[in-house]
Amino acid sequence: MVRVRFAPSPTGYLHIGSARTALFNWLYARRHKGKLLLRIEDTDKTRSEKKYLEEIINDLKWLGIDWDEEPIRQSTRFAVYREIAAALVKKDKAYREGEAYIFKVEKGRTIEVNDMIHGAVSFNTDDIKDQVMIKSDGSPAYNFCCVVDDAYLKITHIIRGDDHLSNTPKQILFYEALGLTPPQFGHMPLIMGADGAKLSKRHGGVSVEEYKKEGFLPEALVNYLLLLGWSPGGDRELIGLDEAVKLFNIDDMKGVQAKFDLIKLKWMNGEYIAAHPDAALLPLIKKQMTDEGKPPAAPDETLLKVIGLYKVRIKTLSEFVGMTDYFFADTYSVEEKAAEKYLSGAGSKDILKEFSAKLEKIEDFSHGVIEEACRALAAEKGVKAGQIIHPTRVAISGKTTGAGLFEMMEVLGKPKVLERMQKAAGVSA
Repeated sequence: MVRVRFAPSPTGYLHIGSARTALFNWLYARRHKGKLLLRIEDTDKTRSEKKYLEEIINDLKWLGIDWDEEPIRQSTRFAVYREIAAALVKKDKAYREGEAYIFKVEKGRTIEVNDMIHGAVSFNTDDIKDQVMIKSDGSPAYNFCCVVDDAYLKITHIIRGDDHLSNTPKQILFYEALGLTPPQFGHMPLIMGADGAKLSKRHGGVSVEEYKKEGFLPEALVNYLLLLGWSPGGDRELIGLDEAVKLFNIDDMKGVQAKFDLIKLKWMNGEYIAAHPDAALLPLIKKQMTDEGKPPAAPDETLLKVIGLYKVRIKTLSEFVGMTDYFFADTYSVEEKAAEKYLSGAGSKDILKEFSAKLEKIEDFSHGVIEEACRALAAEKGVKAGQIIHPTRVAISGKTTGAGLFEMMEVLGKPKVLERMQKAAGVSA
């Protein structure tokens, strides 16, 4: 049976690259009806923190990545590592330097790895120094405890980033010394920024937590990570996890670096938001607004109407908060240049006075009727409808763009619309 593992270190939030590694291990396990194991690499007791571990677990679940069997923690296995290291010393395959245990690397050997992604890769042991197994402080070195635990978990395939490729020959030496058969290795190219440089803050968020806070949907983030090094074939870009499991083949993974394109991710997220039912978005939008300190001061019925107007216009849930602030409070952001252009002149104020006067007479304040009143006024004055629409939009929302004006006005309601239009026109209450 295929057994793979994801081994996060709880010294920080889940990196987007690590999330991709977890995702491809999960895909490989599910595709082959195998198991994904979770191992917590918390040997660095000074930097490992419970809050990071909890966040990593929550992020994996949020992404839809589950695992089999109870996770193991390396911090509970120090005695195991020391015992195995001591056994290698007795076999003269290692030696002691004070409290440290060090493995002897045989020189003049060539180690060949048939990598599942890169193909044949060779290493010369002349380039590898003797390897520390147990440090002088009693903690295990990464390559040693990694092998001990992978063997303990009966891992058959190791799928990880290219940054671990240089660790592979060192780990193979440990497998040999312990009389074990090494698993198959597959090293994925790292995620780079759109400019080809190492992914960093200047390219956007680097942790899953940051994308959650920004209002990305897990389905969209997972879909995008899937396409960083793999393709379902054809020109398809939108694909769910269930279908990806059926189509995934590690032979289709590319051996070239994958570039992280935030613009494309936002486009993809927008597609998923637009496809979500309004009711499904409601709790997500409410949480987003609350998390940003702007809980919706409106009933769900109103919020659902606003979601219906804006879900096709936003790329992240966070954008919804800024774009729709005028629906939920009278203190909302106003574009200064827009106000100067469309509200400062006497002509604009007159337009607003006349349009608001027409609207006051309307009983059915629906978008169709509002639009008819606007078109009628434009015809009476011999002006284009835009000369009414632009000042009105800025007067009621403070913005030059958004959903359809007349639909916005219907959702805002007649009293609020008239109040804001008259205020902008300088009409005293």
